Amino acid sequence: MEIYLVGGAVRDKLLNLPVKDKDWVVVGATPQQMLEQGFSQVGSDFPVFLHPKSKEEYALARTERKAGKGYTGFECYAAPEVTLEQDLMRRDLTINAIAEADDGTLIDPYHGQRDLEKRQLRHVSPAFVEDPLRVLRVARFAARFAPQGFTVAPETLSLMQEMVAEGELEALTPERVWQEWERALNTARPDIFLTVLRQCGALAVVMPEIDALFGVPQPAKWHPEIDTGVHTLMVAYQASLLSTDPVIRFCAQVHDLGKALSPVEELPSHKLHCQLGLDVIRNLCQRLRIPNHYRDAALMVCAQHTKIHKADELRPATFIKIFDQIDAWRKPERVTQLALCCRADVRGRTGFENDPYPQADVLLAVFAAAQAVAVQPIVEAGYQGAAIKEQLAIRRTEAAAHVLGR
Repeated sequence: MEIYLVGGAVRDKLLNLPVKDKDWVVVGATPQQMLEQGFSQVGSDFPVFLHPKSKEEYALARTERKAGKGYTGFECYAAPEVTLEQDLMRRDLTINAIAEADDGTLIDPYHGQRDLEKRQLRHVSPAFVEDPLRVLRVARFAARFAPQGFTVAPETLSLMQEMVAEGELEALTPERVWQEWERALNTARPDIFLTVLRQCGALAVVMPEIDALFGVPQPAKWHPEIDTGVHTLMVAYQASLLSTDPVIRFCAQVHDLGKALSPVEELPSHKLHCQLGLDVIRNLCQRLRIPNHYRDAALMVCAQHTKIHKADELRPATFIKIFDQIDAWRKPERVTQLALCCRADVRGRTGFENDPYPQADVLLAVFAAAQAVAVQPIVEAGYQGAAIKEQLAIRRTEAAAHVLGR
């Protein structure tokens, strides 16, 4: 029995990145031998065991053979005669197919170290095409390792394009698409995830609402980058600089979906894009089973962002109305989400990347003042029922006016 550290733990150690989870592969063992040593078996598709003390996963070396459609149609074979090289061959990328022995020796039959040095994401073997989920995984790895300079190898991108063209991605379930998207939202460069998906044609399949934005013009006066899809990628990047909150990053990526529906005769104007985008967001979230708190925040940003851009023109009462509409009194975090998304929207334009955007500061200051208005003095003054709500609105408006100097 031989045990090797494999996968992401080896990769991240070689990149001098923090190692979070450790996965191990066991060569030359049977399930019975693992159980006799105190390991507990988990999973039914193939033999995976939990270490009796560390609870880390130990998988028996195995091979995989395509036996059906999609990413679940695989037959696994695990036996003592399966070699380490055979186990590593079934992995997606060469940088994930490096193993480390107990003495620190690296086993790298598919040149993962070379690709680490070249900063390339390259598939291990032609079997890459058998799993459509790998298209999204590669895009996510590109997003995660973009700060280290990684890009997708040309031959791997070509394979991904072939998989998309052959309809392989149609087998992906909504849940798996969202799972990869959400993981990408937590990477260093969520915009790269969308970029790679578009490069291989997958964006039009899994997120057609975002893909539809490319080629849609905007007024050059306000958007020197012109293309709405390019603007969306720029906003996504700016949002990642402003916040690590995946909800904020998601909102930034979908805030302008309504622009794809703007009447052709009105282009490059998008007068109704805020209203038009609401149903698009609802349908997208329903189709991909996206959690409600993502959906609700995205609807809020879509509906309100153009108003916040004109914060210096809004009346105090309008601010209070906006806070009512977004349910800010019960969910104050929404004001911060809105402010950051609007800041990212403005900075996600060519030449505006360092815009100070005082509107966000105004929004936050007005809300802080309005939120500080106490209900108890109103009750103590003798107001009851609907009159309390009316007085509260009046005093919040007065607080907003004080902040605005009006």
